[in-house]
Amino acid sequence: MFKISLGNRESSACDGISRRHSLRMGACGLIGGLTLPRLLELHAKAALPASPKAKSCIFLFLEGGPPHQDMWDPKPEAPLEIRGPFKPIQTKIPGTYVTNQLPLCAGLADKYTIVRSHSHRDNGHSTGYHYVMTGRKPTFADGDNPVPNNVFYPSIGSIVSRERGSRGELPAYINLPHPMAGGGPGFYGAEHAPFVIEADPTQPDFEVKDLRPGKQLSQKRLSLRKKLLTGIDEMERARNSGQAKVMSTYYEKAFNLIASTDAKKAFDIHSESDSTRDAYGRTQIGQCSLLARRLVEGGCRFVGVDAPGWDVHFNCFPSLQTDLIPYADRAFSALVSDLDQRNMLDETLVIMMGEMGRTPRVNAKAGRDHWSMAQTIIFAGGGIKPGQVIGATDKHAAAPSTEPIGVNDLLYTISTLMGIDPEKTYLGPLGRPVPIVNGGKMIRGLV
Repeated sequence: MFKISLGNRESSACDGISRRHSLRMGACGLIGGLTLPRLLELHAKAALPASPKAKSCIFLFLEGGPPHQDMWDPKPEAPLEIRGPFKPIQTKIPGTYVTNQLPLCAGLADKYTIVRSHSHRDNGHSTGYHYVMTGRKPTFADGDNPVPNNVFYPSIGSIVSRERGSRGELPAYINLPHPMAGGGPGFYGAEHAPFVIEADPTQPDFEVKDLRPGKQLSQKRLSLRKKLLTGIDEMERARNSGQAKVMSTYYEKAFNLIASTDAKKAFDIHSESDSTRDAYGRTQIGQCSLLARRLVEGGCRFVGVDAPGWDVHFNCFPSLQTDLIPYADRAFSALVSDLDQRNMLDETLVIMMGEMGRTPRVNAKAGRDHWSMAQTIIFAGGGIKPGQVIGATDKHAAAPSTEPIGVNDLLYTISTLMGIDPEKTYLGPLGRPVPIVNGGKMIRGLV
């Protein structure tokens, strides 16, 4: 399928036919009068699930780059400096192995699918994060400080917000426990920016900041303030103030949340039983995953959980074994099990990944370095076919040995599973059509 050109470059179809030639061929007619554009449209629609099941998505982002060979893609026959110290164990699916650091997920392998052949060419943290979230190569250098957020292309969370909207009083798109890098709305504007919960749900005094108005502010006074603000906003709009429109969006979201009992209920993680909180783990990724379940239960469309700490360059195996992998193992397995028990898994797409994998060879400092050429992604729920392994890497987990799955294949698949046409376009600030996903295709065999 062809891509729309952005700039002076002429894009080409996946078979090497340029967009210009595609349009010429389409005008002449093919296959008994069926034009090429129509043929491509039918082909794209044939890849869509008949009835998309996913109403929400929970995106667990292991920031820094989780080592795939130490988790989901063990290589027991490789030399020690490649395979590392962890041993493979069989999962619930015969013939499928993960490392012994994932015992809980191993017992739940019939509920998710492992995709081992994800690969791209951005080895930077902030740039790779931006690439995964938007499907577009960043224009800034990795390591820029402060890290620029995307100001043009929207992130996948903002796309879901715009295309699917909210299912209730909660914002359609939420980040926790801090903003996701590259997770902004781009030219979609403030209406589709994430609502960010910048608080740690593991803390006893956890609450969403500013959600509860001051004790001295009654509901009547709050309503009067809203009316006053609306009047001022209308005056600013009359002056064609673009800033007024942006601020109006933020104010409207804030007032809706403050007034919503459903929102307060969804954010109240303290109402969960101790046994449930323990099942997820009293860790940041564990409690964020539990809160994410509560948020999609309350109607949020896309919850992005940013889980840092995976940039394991030095003496990595003690921290992987003690802190990182067990926490992710418990959080992911509890989330999938909980959603399944609540009959929510079919309608909730769960994804766990990072911006890259790690180097095949352990370095001289007993760590693994950046390696974007091979990475594993875990999918659960949302209409996917579980209990599978899709794709493979070579004997050193260095590169895919099957067809590589790219970033835009991932975004195309998420969009499709969420009932969004990934080839739909919007006009950008320069008046040019910008597709929701910049190329890509469905991950074969996932649905």
